[in-house]
Amino acid sequence: MLFGQWIALMALAASLLLLWSLKDVLLLVFTAVVLAVALVTLSQTIKRRTVLNHWLSLLVTLLVVALLLLLLTVVLVPPFASEYRQLIAQLPRALEALEELLRSSLGQLSSYVYGPGADPTAGLISLLGDDLEDLSPVRALGEGVNRLWGLAGNLGSGLVRLIFVAAVAVMIAAQPQAYRDVAVRLTPSFYRRRFRQILDDCGTALSNWLVGVLISSLCVALLAGVGLGLLGVKLVVANALLAGLLNVIPNIGPTLSTVFPMSVAFLDAPWKALAVLLLYVVIQNVESYLITPSVMQRQVKLLPALTLTAQLVFTVIFGPIGLLLAVPLAVVLQVVCRNLLIMDVLDRWRLKRFVS
Repeated sequence: MLFGQWIALMALAASLLLLWSLKDVLLLVFTAVVLAVALVTLSQTIKRRTVLNHWLSLLVTLLVVALLLLLLTVVLVPPFASEYRQLIAQLPRALEALEELLRSSLGQLSSYVYGPGADPTAGLISLLGDDLEDLSPVRALGEGVNRLWGLAGNLGSGLVRLIFVAAVAVMIAAQPQAYRDVAVRLTPSFYRRRFRQILDDCGTALSNWLVGVLISSLCVALLAGVGLGLLGVKLVVANALLAGLLNVIPNIGPTLSTVFPMSVAFLDAPWKALAVLLLYVVIQNVESYLITPSVMQRQVKLLPALTLTAQLVFTVIFGPIGLLLAVPLAVVLQVVCRNLLIMDVLDRWRLKRFVS
């Protein structure tokens, strides 16, 4: 290799190392871009249906989003705080009842296997020994509360990041074409037209994904609200909104959305908790096999295995926020790989035959 080629290789390696060191900042910028795409999509919809210009439609969009966030905060936070205080107060009694139920079930099973009079917990206690005390529900609950306090200590830095993301998103949404032109100018002149088309495809893909996720989440929230209302579970509106919000995170979100309604239902009757679990299983199957294929028929299509792989990879690299942004990252990477790698490289690759 020539000296200039070595310099170029070293510059590329240094650039990749710099990008890796700034991965957290780049992820925040990507979050702001996703939010900006959502704001632009809503503002363009308002602009097409009204006589408002871009700035007024964006202002209306920001006001609507602010009102929705305020409504979600008012509807979700107070009931969750109240019910979880009641849940924590009754948790030891519920755990004791559950432990007694398990003991009786193990006793019946042990009588069938070992005969009448056998102690079902004797073998378990001998195996665990003194470590059985570490399984105390109260102690586990105390450790969980301490971890929550440690998590609350990071709210300061999280608030600063949230303000940064919101400010950048509003700035990009205010002048999307200007920021796109800046990104295009950073590419070589011969590739700028093609890169502008790729950016437009990425924006369209993100916009289509956001619309599809919004429709799917609304359907899930409606089904959850109707089902919980029929079961007589408390806080129907809060639990339905939580199910719709967590539906944005594939695979993991629907599982997390069952925790709170099952806990609230368990305070009334254990059978209600099981009924809530079955209800959410049915809702997720309806969403996966009926709603999502119908909504995403003309939207972005991602294979389930690729979605799950993207969630794992981006969670390992970026942490919890990578799990939240795994799907939009996968959407953008799909568009980039299809245009850059497949269409511009592989489809134009010609095998040269050398005749000896």
